[in-house]
Amino acid sequence: MKIRTRIIIGLLLVVGVGFYYLIDWIISDLEPQYRKSTEDPLVDTSRVLAAVAGRTLGQNGEIDTALFRSIFDEVYSQKFSAQIYDFTKTEVDYRVYITDETGTVIFDSDDGRDVGKDYSEWRDVKRTLEGDYGARTSRDIPGEPNFSVMYVGAPIVHDNKTIGVLTVGKPTYNTNTFTENSKSRIAIGGTITACLVILVALFLSQMVTAPIQRLMEYTQQVRDGMRVQLPELGGSEVRDLGRAFEETRDALEGKQYVEGYVQALTHEIKSPVSAIKGAAELLREKMEPERRQRFIDNIENEAGRIQTIVEKLLLLSSLENMKVLQDGARIELSKIVRGVLDRFRPALEAKRLSLKESLLDSLEFFGDSFLVEQAISNVLSNSIDFTPEGGTINVETKHGDGVVQFEVVDSGTGFPEYALERVFDRFYSLRRPEGGKKSSGLGLSVVKEIAELHRGAVKVSNCSGRGARVIVEFAA
Repeated sequence: MKIRTRIIIGLLLVVGVGFYYLIDWIISDLEPQYRKSTEDPLVDTSRVLAAVAGRTLGQNGEIDTALFRSIFDEVYSQKFSAQIYDFTKTEVDYRVYITDETGTVIFDSDDGRDVGKDYSEWRDVKRTLEGDYGARTSRDIPGEPNFSVMYVGAPIVHDNKTIGVLTVGKPTYNTNTFTENSKSRIAIGGTITACLVILVALFLSQMVTAPIQRLMEYTQQVRDGMRVQLPELGGSEVRDLGRAFEETRDALEGKQYVEGYVQALTHEIKSPVSAIKGAAELLREKMEPERRQRFIDNIENEAGRIQTIVEKLLLLSSLENMKVLQDGARIELSKIVRGVLDRFRPALEAKRLSLKESLLDSLEFFGDSFLVEQAISNVLSNSIDFTPEGGTINVETKHGDGVVQFEVVDSGTGFPEYALERVFDRFYSLRRPEGGKKSSGLGLSVVKEIAELHRGAVKVSNCSGRGARVIVEFAA
């Protein structure tokens, strides 16, 4: 499982479970909190009304229930509209009843519904008469079995003696409405917040995993032998890891590179050195001037071959160590090709080769003009070497699929089938038709490195009739 997938699953679990339990706890605690906020004013109201009831005692010591009846009839008959946030209140929904010292109801604001009933066992009445805090919640609203009423009792005191209980009741349907509305808002708000947290967490996880993904892709490209540059990895520890990997890669490649080149160079130079040494030893002897000149010419030729190998090795080594173009600009392919052809015209005329040009102008791309010129020179030089005297070489520049192309088709012998897969190997060379000599074996290797440095490629093939085709591509 990928790191990013693990992070996402972990975040979903943590945020999902965490927010679920948090919202569930808040919602579960919401109703008790609303009930507390309802009960608190009931206590105050019952105490105030109980004190008023104590002041209404007549000469016979009885509470003036007629006064309370007239007050509540007036209160219940009043019409009003009170906008409490998103709730409109249009009537007073308090219920007040009064019991005597035995717990018998002597006044009930609900049209005298329970007057004469014994309430001595109800908690609000019983505990208040006993001198404690009396309160209860009961489902006693006619026609509303799903709603309850909170009751709070207060003692009616006269001459320091409890002579009755005044209870104030408040239905909970308004409170329930507030609670349900709040629950919905909390659930919606919690869901939105959880989604935002998840989105932010996904963004942060992307910031963490994106550099890791780029580093992984980079290592895979390096493994496949592609020429790539270390990507941008930000300012985290991943950047340090990438740099450490790059340094390790350079160190390992440098060691392998030196070992391979030392072995190849030793193998390639061994033959010309032996020829030079043998010729030098023979020159110590007395011989005819013609024979002596032939050995001197051999020494010069072999020394020239060594010089060519060294120069191309230096160029190839610099190319292979170059991950991207160091210096580049917009260049025009056909202009460079014309310059190379002008330099090779003496060699073409010496072999009486016919040159056919089809150069398309305005083929611009980003590149290094010196390196592109080296690649074209190497390809054209090979074509001249392998084309027999009086043959034909066709040179063309054209557009490709996102690339510009330089194509050379000659009328030579073409590539042997066994050599097609090895022509880009370092020091792999075929004998020239004239003289049977081999080249340095580095020409097409240099061309391949230059093309890849320009995000292109080299393609070699044999023509259907006779000759070879070489196409060098540069990214447009």
